[in-house]
Amino acid sequence: SVGEGVTDLQPGDHVLPIFTGECGECPHCHSEESNMCELLRINTERGGMILDGESRFSINGKPIHHFLGTSTFSEYTVVHSGQVVKINPKAPLDKVCIVSCGLTTGLGATLNVAKPKKGQSVAVFGLGAVGLGAAEGARIAGASRIIGVDLNSNRFEEAKKFGVTEFVNPKEHNKPVQRVIAEMTNGGVDRSVECTGSV
Repeated sequence: SVGEGVTDLQPGDHVLPIFTGECGECPHCHSEESNMCELLRINTERGGMILDGESRFSINGKPIHHFLGTSTFSEYTVVHSGQVVKINPKAPLDKVCIVSCGLTTGLGATLNVAKPKKGQSVAVFGLGAVGLGAAEGARIAGASRIIGVDLNSNRFEEAKKFGVTEFVNPKEHNKPVQRVIAEMTNGGVDRSVECTGSV
């Protein structure tokens, strides 16, 4: 169903919830370089709906908070219209799912920010979901060498499926990993993407 004032969605539309919503009106939403909407950006402390701060969920009269504005662990949910995205109605609903922020963050960081050119080399630090997305972005962009860097050697085989061509485990070297990569590439890679999650 669709609430009063919602004009871009209709009952029956197929949608997926997104916790990094877009109001479509703020400077961030109009920027090609940001997805941090001023109205709907991620806020783990906000437990209710944006406009009135109230919850639309309860159990035995006690309010239940809206987790990340989407509450996707519930069978039914109520979300701001900017926190859903329409999908192709022909996509089978028993197969459709959100890959979540991991893949899209790495993919977007590589394609939209690092922007490797065809034939360039890319190092991806960390081969979790974000790193695999970054590697896939480098592959899509046409990178000739995609060097995966991770402390867990078990991740290397899976990373090949996402375009990683070479692997470095820093624990297997007695010098800093940047020096190892510089030696492998005759001076360094053209682009690098940090996906370890370590500040």
